[in-house]
Amino acid sequence: MPTTRLAVAVLALAAATPAYAQDCDPSEIFAPQVAYGVGDMPQGIAMGDLDGDGDADLAVANDASGDISVLLNSGDGTFAPEVRYDAGNRPLFVVIGDFDGDGDGDLAVSNSDDDNVGVLLNNGDGTFATMETYTAGNRPIPLAIGDFNSDGNIDIAAANDFGANVTILLNNGDGSFAPVFAYEVEIRPLSLAVGDLDGDGNSDLVTANFSSDTVSVLLGSGDGRFADDVAYGAGLMPFGVAIGDLDRDGDADLAVANEQSNDVSVLLNNGDGTFELDIVYGTGARPTSVAIGDLDGDGDPDLAVTNDFSGDISVLLNTGDGVFAPEVRYGAGVRPLSAVIGDLDASDGLDLAVTNFESNNVSVLLNRCDAFACEADLDGDGALTIFDFLAFQNLFDAGDPIADFDGDGDFTIFDFLAFQNAFDAGCP
Repeated sequence: MPTTRLAVAVLALAAATPAYAQDCDPSEIFAPQVAYGVGDMPQGIAMGDLDGDGDADLAVANDASGDISVLLNSGDGTFAPEVRYDAGNRPLFVVIGDFDGDGDGDLAVSNSDDDNVGVLLNNGDGTFATMETYTAGNRPIPLAIGDFNSDGNIDIAAANDFGANVTILLNNGDGSFAPVFAYEVEIRPLSLAVGDLDGDGNSDLVTANFSSDTVSVLLGSGDGRFADDVAYGAGLMPFGVAIGDLDRDGDADLAVANEQSNDVSVLLNNGDGTFELDIVYGTGARPTSVAIGDLDGDGDPDLAVTNDFSGDISVLLNTGDGVFAPEVRYGAGVRPLSAVIGDLDASDGLDLAVTNFESNNVSVLLNRCDAFACEADLDGDGALTIFDFLAFQNLFDAGDPIADFDGDGDFTIFDFLAFQNAFDAGCP
C-alpha cells in the first residue's frame, strides 16, 4: 500500500490543541465486568477489527492450551463465543496488524517454548490461515509492531526472556518475515512497546526488564536498526510498560507496572528520548501490565493496571500534567494479567478488556463516561500533536478503517487531506 510520509514530516510542527474537560465520577467510570470464556491460562490480549465490520474484536494468547482465542464483536461491546486457532508451545503474547497489506487484521503470536513467532494471515472474514513460524530468540514473550525500516510494511519486534535481547523481524512485503537484527537489553525483558521517543519520526523500542529493575530504551534509525539500549531505573521487578504523552507536552513518556513494589512508575520524557527519574504511584498487589488511554473523558491520558494477586484493575486518573490521582479499583477475574484499552461498544468512551489467567476468561468493562470528542485525536491523549499524525500514518499503513477519513473505502492522499482538515478544526 502506498504511503505519504511527507505529510507527517511537513505537519509535525502543527501546534497542540487543548482538550475539553468533562466530569466523570472516578468510581463509576466502568460498568461491572462481563466475562467471556477463552482457552487455558490466557496471557496476552490484542484489540483490532478482525472481520472488517468496523468493530473492535479481541485476540487472546492461551498459554496452556497452545492456541489463540478470537472473539468477534457483535457491535455493541458483547462478543460471540470464541473461535480457537492453533499456535505453538506456550503462546504468551499476541498482536494484530495488517502484515500482508490486504487491509485485514492479521495475527502474530510469540511461541515461547518454540523460540519462534507465529503469523496467522486473515482470510478476509475474521478467520485465519494456518500459522507460519519465524525464528526469534531464546524464549520470546512480548511482541510489538511498527514500520521499523520505513518501507510501508509492518514489521515485528520480539523480546526474548532468556536471551535478554530483542529480535527484529522485517516484513518481506507479503506477510512473511526475515529475522535480521538482535539487540541486547537488560535481564528478562517481559514487556515491549513501540513509539517515537525522540521526536524524529522513527519507531523506537522500550522493554521492561524484570530482573534488573530497569527499562531499556532503544532509539530507531528508521532503516530497521536501533542504537544500543540505554537503561533507566524503575520499581522492583517491572513487568509491563506502555508509551504515551502523559504530561501533554508533545513528547512520549513511559508508564511501568512494577510487580514486586506494587506500584507504577511514570518516567517523563526530557524531549529528546531521555527520561527523568521515575515518579511512583501505588497500585494493587502484583501489577503485571499497564495500558494508557483517556478513561474519564477529560482529554488527558490515564492509566489502567492489572493486579495479579489482588484480582482487580487499578485506574489512575491524570490530573492534567502527568501527575496521577490515587488509584480506584475495579473488579476482574482470577489473576488478571494483561489489559487493552479501546472503544468496544461504539459509544466513543474507551473500554477495557483484561485476560484472567486462572479463571480462563476475558473481562470486558464498558465505559459509562462521556468521551472526549475530537476526531483527529487518534492517540487518545486529548491533544492534537505530531503523535496523532504518526498514529494516522500507522493506521493508514495497516489499512485500518479508522484511517479512511474521507469514507470512500480506499486509502489515498485524500485521506491525508481529510485528516488534516479534522486536525485544523481542533477540539471542542
